[in-house]
Amino acid sequence: MTSLTGSSALIERLWPSRSANGLWRSALLIGFGSVFLAVLAQVKVPMWPVPITLQTFAVLLVGITYGFRLGTATILFYMAQGAIGLPVFAGGIGGLAVLMGPTGGYLAGFILAVMATGALADRGWSQGVVKAVAALVIGNALIYAAGVSYLHAAFVPDLHKAVMLGVAPFLIGDALKIALAVAVLQLSWKRSEK
Repeated sequence: MTSLTGSSALIERLWPSRSANGLWRSALLIGFGSVFLAVLAQVKVPMWPVPITLQTFAVLLVGITYGFRLGTATILFYMAQGAIGLPVFAGGIGGLAVLMGPTGGYLAGFILAVMATGALADRGWSQGVVKAVAALVIGNALIYAAGVSYLHAAFVPDLHKAVMLGVAPFLIGDALKIALAVAVLQLSWKRSEK
């Protein structure tokens, strides 16, 4: 189902945009999405080999649920909050130093991930399990690519070591987060059809 905005993302099914409520709706959804991102960034799950946060789960879910335009606006608002020092990033931190630090590339990757998963959601990729998994894997790969590229360029000269530090410890946790995101997404689609 494609809405007037050209999106078939889940949010259009749950709360369709109309010209009369468009700005108000967008502002509320962007605000809610940025709070959702900030709260889940603080949730730490003990895992092996490293504990994980639900930050990337939230990032991927916002992208694939909101679509390209609304998802991109939401992640940019969230990043702006972090850039001005609000404690919205994992560990309750914020500020330009975080964006320039070792995790800065991953934060930039969040923007790419939301844009990619949102664009795919607009094309209906959130409605089936296989396409949803593919969209979320693509989004997660963009986070890794941006994160490791920056980590390697600015902090860890050895690329192999950068990958071992910046990707390998997170693969199991991210696979579980993708599975959870797909389950939430598919359940939400089923409920929206009732």
